[in-house]
Amino acid sequence: MKFKVVMITGDNARTANAVAEQIGIENVLAEVLPQDKANEVKKLQERGAVVAFVGDGINDAPALAQADVGIAIGSGTDIAIESGEIVLIKDDLIDAVAAVQLGKKVMSRIKLNIFWAFAYNAALIPVAAGILYPVFNITFKPELAGLAMAMSSVTVVTLSLLLKRYVPPAKKRGKKTKGGDEYGDRSGM
Repeated sequence: MKFKVVMITGDNARTANAVAEQIGIENVLAEVLPQDKANEVKKLQERGAVVAFVGDGINDAPALAQADVGIAIGSGTDIAIESGEIVLIKDDLIDAVAAVQLGKKVMSRIKLNIFWAFAYNAALIPVAAGILYPVFNITFKPELAGLAMAMSSVTVVTLSLLLKRYVPPAKKRGKKTKGGDEYGDRSGM
């Protein structure tokens, strides 16, 4: 996804680097005190970065609150869950990726809905006001204008409901379970 990923952890450097290597993280800040995690997030923000922070413990709460987007793992502590804007139900890193992908899809759908709402209004309000009457002698009956406005709403709601079928690409790939031949949850988050 072309994000710069940094692991900020209180764990010792050896453990942190081993985990980072397994999941493909190159930048690791280990042995960071809880209050310093929020400071590290702030430093990244001061450099112009938009920061999403994933955490699960009491020591992550200040960093979750400082981040532009706090992603709390649902199996974590209550204070971490309260500090995050997004709460993942399972403690699977793929869900953090899927949450970002879902967020991007929702934003694109919001933009599409705004486009269609403006298009409907830009086209039909002048028609309802009688712009076609002087040239074509056509009027728009009030009940048809009401139907057109209802159809505008139906279009926007239908486009939004289509998001229920959206499965983030991170979830589509699935993952093999311990049994080895079944694929993981494909229903989203």
